[in-house]
Amino acid sequence: MIRILKTVFSNPIYIALTSTIFTLMLISLLILSGYVFLEPYLVGNIQKGTEFGFVLIILLSFLSALVIPMNIYRINILKKSKTKITGSIFTSFIGAATGACSCGPIGFTLVSSFGSIGATALSFLTNFEIPIRLFSIGLLGLTYFTTIKSLKIECNI
Repeated sequence: MIRILKTVFSNPIYIALTSTIFTLMLISLLILSGYVFLEPYLVGNIQKGTEFGFVLIILLSFLSALVIPMNIYRINILKKSKTKITGSIFTSFIGAATGACSCGPIGFTLVSSFGSIGATALSFLTNFEIPIRLFSIGLLGLTYFTTIKSLKIECNI
């Protein structure tokens, strides 16, 4: 497993991609979740009882930043054999997008745009924020291990 990670991340492009994905995803999820505020000035705030959600956001950003470049590397290796490329890159994006469900400032837009359906969706996402993030972390973990297995077997690393 370490050998595969060294092979993938020996290229500086994948290291830069990982850093970019982690930074952008972490900042955007923290802003959406209400841990970072941009107005009237830049403020970070972790309220009592929300520490677990904060840790889940960091873990989600890290796993997404690890899995997406590995899948891009895998696709670049297996370009010629399109039948071998499975849905793991799509699973990575689904897992990453599922973690962005807290809908802090976006929730009001949902409610006003879609009425009662938006209110129901906002209520669902707010009530099940932690389980949805745990599910997406599990999904990204599964994608990580299947990508490692695929790189080991199909790419002969």
